[in-house]
Amino acid sequence: MTTLLSEEHQALAESVREFAEQVIAPVSAKHDAEHSFPYEIIAQMGSMGLFGLPFDEEYGGEGGDYLAFCLALEEIAKVDQSVAITLEAGVGLGAMPIYRYGTEEQKQKWLPDLLSAKRLAGFGLTESDAGSDASGTRTTAKLVDGTWVIDGTKEFITNSGTDITSLVTVTAVTGTSKATDGSTTKEISTIIVPSGTPGFAVGAGYDKVGWNASDTHPLSFTEARVPQEHLLGERGRGYANFLGILDEGRVAIAALATGAAQGCVDQAVRYAKERKTFGSPISSYQGISFKIARMQARAHTARLAYYQAAQLIAAGKPFKTQASIAKLVAGEAAMDNARDATQIFGGYGFINEYTVARHYRDSKILEVGEGTTEVQLMLIARSLGLD
Repeated sequence: MTTLLSEEHQALAESVREFAEQVIAPVSAKHDAEHSFPYEIIAQMGSMGLFGLPFDEEYGGEGGDYLAFCLALEEIAKVDQSVAITLEAGVGLGAMPIYRYGTEEQKQKWLPDLLSAKRLAGFGLTESDAGSDASGTRTTAKLVDGTWVIDGTKEFITNSGTDITSLVTVTAVTGTSKATDGSTTKEISTIIVPSGTPGFAVGAGYDKVGWNASDTHPLSFTEARVPQEHLLGERGRGYANFLGILDEGRVAIAALATGAAQGCVDQAVRYAKERKTFGSPISSYQGISFKIARMQARAHTARLAYYQAAQLIAAGKPFKTQASIAKLVAGEAAMDNARDATQIFGGYGFINEYTVARHYRDSKILEVGEGTTEVQLMLIARSLGLD
């Protein structure tokens, strides 16, 4: 495995790091406290081409690879996970399904604005009884005279209620099929629903523990009607296609989590050198220095894991198991490092204006979203031939 970055990748990481430190970090505490969406930052990121990194230039993308996208996520997540997840979801869950499975007409219509961040998109998969379990999907879409009529609800949908959200792609039951044993299986398809569609309503934003500057809403559909041409991909392949999107998304989340883990290391090192007790900096005590050393080891290991998975994606090789390993290792590293950094900061680690406090609140979802830790363990075990 090659772990050394190319000059182009290094330059990208450095430019995003500078932007994160100089532009995002100074306003992170404000947006977190106010639960406000950082429109001005997202616009600047769009101008930098960050939302178009892994897409072809013909649709307004930058022609980069998935590793470039992951490097940007890591650098941003060091200072602000809310902004990082907005980028991750905007690319991985918003634009990528259209890029992977859309018709040429759908790509030309939706992608240019999504890749420039003039618009955002969400993906409506999760329901109160469905997420990892596709059989629990209750949202339906019936084809009536060339129009999809959609009814149902979705939960925890990122980038779904901003002022610049242009669409949400939803999974819905579009029929049933019978297996040879007589059992019935739901046919699940994905359908593009533009914002403002009559019958499509965005609920109030959630009062979350963390990611407070990220946009997350429940959605409802009451006889929401869209043209038949808004079917995304092949009918009945909606859930299968999304699983492919989710595999890529796990690598991106691993990169985000690695950034969070490294951000905690950076903050802990800086604080340990400045904070003095009994006349000496606390970094001189092994109890502190060893704790930070373990934190760095976790971040380093997580980085290697997502580098490999991202490189496999770029090479067009199987990466499903490596994605699960990266997501598992990085998610746990972020949570463990946030806990340790908070301990090192003492009372200051419990004050929200400090980055480590926000990482402590933000990082838990990294062990839950886009496949829980338990799901990753199940997938890794399955790859080993274990039931």
